[in-house]
Amino acid sequence: MQLEIGPWQLRSFRPDDAESLARNANNRNVSRNLRDHFPYPYELSDARDWIELATGQDPETNFAIAVAGEAVGGIGVTLQSDVYRRTAEIGYWLGEPHWGQGIATAALRAVTDWAFTEFDLVRLYGEVFEWNPASGRVLEKAGYELEARLRKSIVKEGQIIDALLFAKTRE
Repeated sequence: MQLEIGPWQLRSFRPDDAESLARNANNRNVSRNLRDHFPYPYELSDARDWIELATGQDPETNFAIAVAGEAVGGIGVTLQSDVYRRTAEIGYWLGEPHWGQGIATAALRAVTDWAFTEFDLVRLYGEVFEWNPASGRVLEKAGYELEARLRKSIVKEGQIIDALLFAKTRE
């Protein structure tokens, strides 16, 4: 998959992305806003393992966010099952040097449109840690609405914090 989003691209991960992926992911300011399965420190072996996992998916649902051809982040959807089968969770991260440029918002809009087209979904949702209002603004700019504050639902770095749940539905 490859989508052009202005001067940036969303594309499948490639083995040669490992070094730039590790360089951009190995940042506490990135990892502290993600689930614990996103390691910190983030090493080259972690990047290689992720690329192997992401490129082995069928259907492919996780993509690199690329700037000037270099992978500087990731975005993907997790398809749900059973009674939630027409719902998917969306998640994304971006290397800190690329924050505040509109890249995450553009990527989120593009993957949202792609997911609604590619899969029989009626709902996409994302959760944001309460201490990360910038990510909430990204979701809102991409057309997601705040639906709930999930009180004391996250344990991260020894703290118990709230999650903010944002969603977008297709009518």
